Amino acid sequence: MKELLNEIPSELKTEVELTDEARDLADRYITENVVGRTSRADCQHIAMATLAKADVLVSWNFKHIVNLDRIRGYNGVNLLLGHSQIEIRTPKEIERYD
Repeated sequence: MKELLNEIPSELKTEVELTDEARDLADRYITENVVGRTSRADCQHIAMATLAKADVLVSWNFKHIVNLDRIRGYNGVNLLLGHSQIEIRTPKEIERYD
């Protein structure tokens, strides 16, 4: 994964911070039962990407992030609160082949 990340030009990457708004959105994912409280860090990750309007969030976490039911849950909350939906994919799904 790090090799793939290093191949992405720096001008295409954006560093984001955990804001109060992201914390609130992450907590909402939990209160809406998308995932449980033990997945708060994952929810924060998704909330930060959502609020930053990321094109795609890439993860190998199939239990709490790259999971069709969870993705629908995160995006349902996002739409309910007026945020954009977020694309969530595995690294293999965004890898380019020559």
